Amino acid sequence: MRVYFKTTKLQKQCSVDREMRKAFSTKMCKKLQQRLAELNAADTLDDLSHLPPTRCHELTNRGGVFSVDLEHPMRLLFIPADNPLPRKKDGGIDLTRVTEVEVIAIEDTHDKKNQRRG
Repeated sequence: MRVYFKTTKLQKQCSVDREMRKAFSTKMCKKLQQRLAELNAADTLDDLSHLPPTRCHELTNRGGVFSVDLEHPMRLLFIPADNPLPRKKDGGIDLTRVTEVEVIAIEDTHDKKNQRRG
């Protein structure tokens, strides 16, 4: 899959060793590198959703945002970046046709201050 980043700062934190080590613990850096490698190696988002350790899933409170585990409680958040967004007949996202994602954040999704207000 092709992986993009929402901001240059986030891209540097995820790909420049020095920036990654400045922002995260050693264990977190290893897990982040592993998850990014898994995203890059997958052909589609459906491939990633079958890997149990990643716990790849769509967040129910943030429609269209997906999450994979990093170092507890932190998660790597991303959205499908295909244009147009591949949809199933029922309107859901067709994971078998998502071939591009945009990393939008690294955060604790259960922290109330990170949750959107509706």
